[in-house]
Amino acid sequence: MVKYIFVTGGVLSSVGKGILTSSIGKMLQARGLKPTVVKIDPYVNIDAGTMNPYMHGEVFVTDDGGETDLDLGWYERFLDLSLKQENNLTTGTIYKSVIEKERRGDFLGRCVQIVPHVTNEIKNRIRNAGKMVNAEIVLTEVGGTVGDIEGLPFLEAIRQMRVEEGYENTLYVHVALVPVLDVTGEMKTKPLQHSVNELRRIGIQPDTIVARSPTMIDAEALRKIALFGTIPESAVFCSYNAETVYQVPLILDKQGMGDFICGRLAIKCKGKDFSGWEVFVDGMVHPEHEVKIALVGKYAGLSDSYVSMTEALRHGGAACKAKVCISYLEAEKFEREPHCISDLANFDGVFVPYGFGPRGTEGKIAATKYARENNIPFLGICYGFQLAVIEFARNVCGLKDANSTEINPDTPYPVIDLMPEQRGIEIKGATMRLGAHKVVLQKVTLAYSMFAQEEIHERHRHRFEVNLDYIEALKNNGLCFTGKSSDGRRMETLELSDKYFYFASQFHGEFKSRPGRPSPEYAGFIQACLNRKLGKPKTTIS
Repeated sequence: MVKYIFVTGGVLSSVGKGILTSSIGKMLQARGLKPTVVKIDPYVNIDAGTMNPYMHGEVFVTDDGGETDLDLGWYERFLDLSLKQENNLTTGTIYKSVIEKERRGDFLGRCVQIVPHVTNEIKNRIRNAGKMVNAEIVLTEVGGTVGDIEGLPFLEAIRQMRVEEGYENTLYVHVALVPVLDVTGEMKTKPLQHSVNELRRIGIQPDTIVARSPTMIDAEALRKIALFGTIPESAVFCSYNAETVYQVPLILDKQGMGDFICGRLAIKCKGKDFSGWEVFVDGMVHPEHEVKIALVGKYAGLSDSYVSMTEALRHGGAACKAKVCISYLEAEKFEREPHCISDLANFDGVFVPYGFGPRGTEGKIAATKYARENNIPFLGICYGFQLAVIEFARNVCGLKDANSTEINPDTPYPVIDLMPEQRGIEIKGATMRLGAHKVVLQKVTLAYSMFAQEEIHERHRHRFEVNLDYIEALKNNGLCFTGKSSDGRRMETLELSDKYFYFASQFHGEFKSRPGRPSPEYAGFIQACLNRKLGKPKTTIS
């Protein structure tokens, strides 16, 4: 029988359900089990693709082109999985499917209702996620907070699964905040108690409770949580602040959570093996070096807007035993205060991430120009790749006012333009160039030296591309396009061979970066930043 674990959260959102869910999966994986994960987002959007990153963090892209919640990124990183868009459920996807069935006539003669039709759709989606990969355990994280009106159908669905799948095959995990008062230093469990009561009112009694707190909960707090949660003290655990989120599975397993879950679900395990994970974590918490990276973006006010990029940079740092210190700099500051661009001299590397629209682009271009002219290691991703082309066209090729038609439709030199197949598209949702596509790398280049293979498959999310009409002008002035699509029509990577490290990609290498197996472009960038800081010569390309 497939086992089902459901993770809910209380008191407030962003309490750490995604990291907890990933950590539970890691504890089970270390015991030789095969998990998969489903994320439920109660918002009405079909997917996360049309939302501003300030609203919901970054949009994580799967191999099959799904635009999903950022928590799928955490699942993939922790568990080294390649998930699909079906692993992310939203109210929009569920209701769209039910309505399509109703229009098709599947429910003829019936009144279509939340129960059973919507809840049945939810349960079927959860079960199918496990069947797709023959998983032994399906972890399901219910987004939002217990009590949110939009989450009620999902909670009702997982309540029903206890009845249908059986007690030994289902487990409810509830995580809630246990704040510590600044004035007295006292841990307060009352918010968690109210959260559990709200969950019970819906019909779910948690089997285990995880207290999210700045520090390890004391014996008195643990006793209260168990008493008012109506569970044994052995079923209460604490996820406290750690140096890195990758320590959380080890922290919880040391408290006995992995063994408790296996016992509760009647899973027999021969042992556990965290050895590879512990080596990676040790490299994260005991670095030998430090590098400082300037991330120049337009969503710098919310670090979750760049979470996959941040983690890919840290994965690269762990590979060379370096702590990566990231400063999130608002690109618009360099537009308002141009003299501040010299602040970039204090960093070991400049990173320009993705983005959409004109806001902040001139600041990003200024940062790119500064990095190029001062030979500071530079990495640009997606929009950062396109802006690097614009900067080079303006300041090296002499194409004054060169731009992207996304930024200025009337630019005299549209070096970045809308892809031909995107013209005439009016629907914005899920219509970009999405998912994994083949990229062919040219040999004897920085790209080839980093990826160590001629053909790679990387994930994309864009509508605009390098205009082929300007390729020769760019190449004649020294810009090398070293990676292209399989048909040669799309430029995928660029580099400047005369610089210490100057590289950009149209694709998003961060989405496939893993602990212990970092994205080559991110690892290469951090290694170059460290080498330059240590005074080492530029790596020879062969």
